[in-house]
Amino acid sequence: MSKEEVLISGAGPVGLSAAVALASAGIRVRVFELEKALVVDPRASTFHPPTLDMLEPYGVSKVMVEQGVVCPHWQIRWHPSGERAVFDVTVLAADTRHPYRLQCDQVVLSHALYDKLRDMPAAKIEFGAAVKSVAQDAGGVSLTFERDGREETVRGSWLIGADGAHSAVRKSLGLEFEGSIYPETNLIATVKFPFEDHLEGLSGVNYCWREGTNFSLLRVADTWRVAIYPRADLSIEEQLTPESIEAALQHIVPRPVPYEVLSLRAYRAHQRMVSKYRVGRVFLAGDAAHLTSPTGGMGLNGRSEEHTSE
Repeated sequence: MSKEEVLISGAGPVGLSAAVALASAGIRVRVFELEKALVVDPRASTFHPPTLDMLEPYGVSKVMVEQGVVCPHWQIRWHPSGERAVFDVTVLAADTRHPYRLQCDQVVLSHALYDKLRDMPAAKIEFGAAVKSVAQDAGGVSLTFERDGREETVRGSWLIGADGAHSAVRKSLGLEFEGSIYPETNLIATVKFPFEDHLEGLSGVNYCWREGTNFSLLRVADTWRVAIYPRADLSIEEQLTPESIEAALQHIVPRPVPYEVLSLRAYRAHQRMVSKYRVGRVFLAGDAAHLTSPTGGMGLNGRSEEHTSE
């Protein structure tokens, strides 16, 4: 491989996708990841047709479809009556090779990309490497990272900063991350319960409204992600108690026994963006460059990871 080397900070979906695309073109890449192993993080779960089309040439979409849930329809729904507006994604069949939304945990994408990279002679991933600073000149980019208490500086022709909302690359460039935080704190409960057997006509992706509040039901493999939007009369701490989560789930489908909640997390959505994505030989991508609300799955599909938790 004689082509120029590209350094990439961050081994999330954005950084790994960039690495696979570059290495597939014969360009040498070296990825630096703060964590000591691939991050297992649920985060994004919805993939849109253009994203799947983009990943298809690398054999990644096939893996995701095999492990995910194909949703040719999604809906906006009134609860509990079940009145709904259903959106048919199959009308895009002439415009995409994937005329559906795919429900699949983000970690499946990350593992598929990582497995691809491990077999590429042009690619190398450095785990446990915390990027500290970046410097550049007319001839290339110098990246300093720390591993096991020791600092090391490497040289490349270009650098992609895909190291998330708290990007060390962005900070090293001195770029402001202007924007705001949405006031609501959203709650996500992963539940092992067959909502599809109890709510007539349910799709794999459902945005639901009921009197005074709303919620979302997103199918992922054999579980459902339930997005519970917060109540104004209770603190977030109160709403995160098992009793409050159970009450919210019982409002969706009443049942005589408690729900099995596999995981629970809270997050606040940001709306932020840098003033420019490129500074000389350094590029910013994903959450390092912009943050959006995850509603509708537009975070990762907008070349940005889903959100940042607080």
